[in-house]
Order: sequence, then structure tokens, then C-alpha cells
Amino acid sequence: MSIRTALCDPVQTRLPPNPALRTIAARGTKPMFRKALLLCACLIPGVAHAEWQEASSRHFVLYSNDKPDRVRAFTTKLERFDKALRVQRGMPDEPISPETRLTVYVVDDTDDVQKLVRGQENVAGFYAPRAHPVAFVPRQSGTAKTVLTAQQILLHEYTHHFMLSNWTNVAFPAWFVEGFAEFNATAIFGDDGGITLGAPPQYRAFGIFNANMLPIRRVLSPYPGHLNPDQTNVLYGRGWLLTHYLTFEPSRAGQLSAYIAAINDGKPVATAMRELKDVDKLDRVLDKYAEQSRLPARTLTGTALAVGETTVRALTAAEAAVMPARIRSNAGVNRKQAQPIAMLARRLAAPYPQDAAAQNVLAEAEYDAGNYAAAEAAADRALAAAPRSMHAMIYKGMAMGAMARAAKKTDAAIWSAVRRWFQVANKVDTEDPLPLTLFYESFADAGQVPSKNADAALLYAYALAPYDLGLRMQAGRVYLQQGNAAEARRAIVPLAYSAHGGDANVVQQLLATLDQKGTAAALALLDRPDTRGDAKDRPAGATGAGHEPSDPKKS
Repeated sequence: MSIRTALCDPVQTRLPPNPALRTIAARGTKPMFRKALLLCACLIPGVAHAEWQEASSRHFVLYSNDKPDRVRAFTTKLERFDKALRVQRGMPDEPISPETRLTVYVVDDTDDVQKLVRGQENVAGFYAPRAHPVAFVPRQSGTAKTVLTAQQILLHEYTHHFMLSNWTNVAFPAWFVEGFAEFNATAIFGDDGGITLGAPPQYRAFGIFNANMLPIRRVLSPYPGHLNPDQTNVLYGRGWLLTHYLTFEPSRAGQLSAYIAAINDGKPVATAMRELKDVDKLDRVLDKYAEQSRLPARTLTGTALAVGETTVRALTAAEAAVMPARIRSNAGVNRKQAQPIAMLARRLAAPYPQDAAAQNVLAEAEYDAGNYAAAEAAADRALAAAPRSMHAMIYKGMAMGAMARAAKKTDAAIWSAVRRWFQVANKVDTEDPLPLTLFYESFADAGQVPSKNADAALLYAYALAPYDLGLRMQAGRVYLQQGNAAEARRAIVPLAYSAHGGDANVVQQLLATLDQKGTAAALALLDRPDTRGDAKDRPAGATGAGHEPSDPKKS
């Protein structure tokens, strides 16, 4: 699908009078800005005397200790939101592997979330865009209009996931990445199943009305540079306002798609900006637009947002028993954090030695703690109970590989045995990116040059999970090795447009080297020790909430 088609101007409706955004900003109210910006949360109300449920739908798997009807209703709401994004922009809904659906764990409150990310006091929840994407969210959160609500955070982050999953070969500037997410985060869900998109984010009032802190030319730059918290606030606020204006203002029809197309065609930034006409006057135009008493929005009817069935089941006694360890392991841990979790998993799984679910949780916890023989033994027990368990196959292979690596084994037969488990897992689900990635990585673990088949496996994994930022960098490296500058750039460029800082400067340097000196020079830069630690080997889950996963291969 072309950029111009995807960014078509939607039909508009009108919202009720805009509730005094300027007044909120004038009082100096700022949204609570979480430094870990990849956050998410939800609005399922707390209930007593419930049990763990699993809700399964086309794009989501949700686990919550709640009543079945509540879990089903919320998961269906998420599906309708996904459908609204697709209808709004004319996006197709291609089949995906069950393993690449977003898994959402609902915990009791923000205190429980913060226990998963030690040292992050303001984290309300988080999202990890890895091969098997996952989110951890509180059941309850605040609803004040001038503070990001739990639902808004979740919808903002799911929009990022949606963008990276569906516009895989398009580079977007930071203001649109965040502006588009904010445009959708304020979705209003109607009783008839309909959704209204484009409502004003009152929690962004400060950013919307303080353009002087980040003038429009800097906002429009693909690389806005280092931003302090207030400037980041303005990038989000003005990003929302500009996205809203270019979407709904009739006189601006086609300008947004033309601007982004120019960027992707490699035209100079100044040339791309000219697609928006009178850029030097744009800040004043946007201020006037924001002052309107009524702002347009788009309402999609419930009929237009019909979605498939959401199935809900109660977890088995074994699954429910090990859930505390499963949540902690899936959140991502370092070796030190993994030790008590492994002890917990042993205790919780002990009554269920022949249950695949319990033994899979134990295998993962033991692996994270570095107890590879114990991890393999647990995976073997899981396979005995469920021979087609992909999780068990993956952790069996990972544990065998870790032991071979620790012993510095280079025997081809040993590593063939390791890879066999990833190949078997791939046969169970050919569209799961994780076995493909692990197959590729096993060559480096063995001190071997990846085969052409391994390179192809990695690139297919990237095609299946383009939202995994670590996998994007790996794919970019393979393309650089192949001398394919165009595909390397497509893989890497979204990492350089991040508004969250982190590795953006490193990636920008890498892209500049690629454009000016070619693939060999870019590969040499990527392999430099000071670059490798920042970009090449960054775990995919590390973008979630600032915590350190023990391994990028979390499943």
C-alpha cells in the first residue's frame, strides 16, 4: 500500500465544544511524563473472588485475574480499536502467527507493575516490542483529564506497534510517530461498539500551546535532536495538533502524504517541508486551529467495526499456580533478578511435574538464572507432556546452546543438535519469528559464519516481526553484509526517528555513513566496540520500560 493511500484524509464528524485546552495550559498543568515512554495500561476494574482467565482473539492474548465477561469485553474493545485503525487508514488485516499477537498481562495495580521494573517509580505499565510482543498493565489507574489515563497509554503504545507492523518500509519523522499515536490514544468508545478518533488530548495542553519551546521547523525535522522533558512534551503536543490539522483541514488534503513521501524518496528536509506550504506561518496557523471551540473527529460505527470472536477460558490449576513466576520471567530480568524467580518457579511448579505449562515456566526461569541443565530438564518434562510445545522446544535448544557456548564447544554435531530444536519449532509454526532468529544466532554462538540459509531465516523473522527493534538492527546488519544498501536503510531508518533518545544518535551516524561511504564503511562502524554495545546487540525488549532483560530471546 502506498503512503498516499494509507494516509488518506478520513471523513470527519464534530466533537462537542473543546474544553478549555488553553486554560489548562495557562495554569501550568503538565502531564505526568514517564521517562520510560514505552508504557501501557488498561481500565479493567478490580474485582474480588475471581480466577485467572485467558482471552484469545485475532491480535491479542490477555491474562487477567478477573471475571470472564469483563476479560472478554476488554479484549473485544482492543480488537475494535485495532479494526478502527485499519478502517481509518484503509489498512489490510493480514493473518499473523498466534505467537506474534500482543500478549497483555493484567496485574492488580501500578505497585505490581513497578515491582517488575525496579527503580522506575513512575512506570504505570510497559510494552516490549520483541519477537513475541508483550505488555504489562495495571487493572486500575487514574482518570484525571490532565494526566494520561491507563487506557490512553495502552492505546498510544499499541498504535506504535500497529505502525511498525503495518508500515514496515516507511520512515516517519518523530513528530508524526508520536502525533499519530496521540491522535488514536484518545479514542472514545461508544455503547454501540463504535469509536471516535481524534479527540483532543487534554493532558497534552502544555505541549500544544508552548510552540516557542520547539519551533515548527525543528518539529518537522526528521531528527529533532536532543530534547529536554518540556520539549519532548511539545513534540508530542504539536505532533498531535499537526496530525489532526493535516488530517481534517480540507485545504491541506494530500500534504501529509506528500511530505512523508518526499522524506522517503530521500529528498532534502527543506524540500519535504515545502510540501506543507508556508512552513514559517504554520505555528500561528496551528495555534489558531487549536483555539476553535469545536474540533473535528471521525466516528466509526459499531457496524463498521465488527470483529471476530474472543474466546475466554479459565486457566488450569497448574497454569494459575505458576502465573506469579511467569509474569516476572516474561517481564524480562537480569541474572541477579532471575535467581529468586527461579526459586519461586521451582516451588510453584513442584506439584505439577507432568504439566507442560508449569514445566515451561520453570524452564524459562531456570534459563534466566543461568541454570541451563535444570532448564533443559524442565523443557524435557514439558515435551514429554506436550510433544508439540514450541516453548519447550525453544528452551530446550536455548539451554543446550548455552551449555555448549559456556563449554566453548565448536563441534558441528553439537551445534546441529542445538539447531534441530529450532528447526522443529519452525515446522510447528513457520510464521513464528523466534525459532528463525535463534537458528541464525546459533552460528555466532558457535563461532561460525551464518550460512545463507541462516541469513534468509533472520530476514524472514524480521519480515514477520518488524516491530522488534533489535531484530531490525540484526536484519540491517545482514543486508549490510550482503551489500544491499537500500534494504539495510529501510530496516534501520525507523530506529533513527525515535523521539525517545536512546540509540537514535548512533543510528543516525550509521545511516550517514551508509549514505556517504557505502555498506562496507557502515558495517565497519557497526562492528566498532563502542557502537556494538549501543546498537548491534541491544535486546529487543530493552525499549519496554528501561529495565534490563536477561536475554533478547524471551518468548
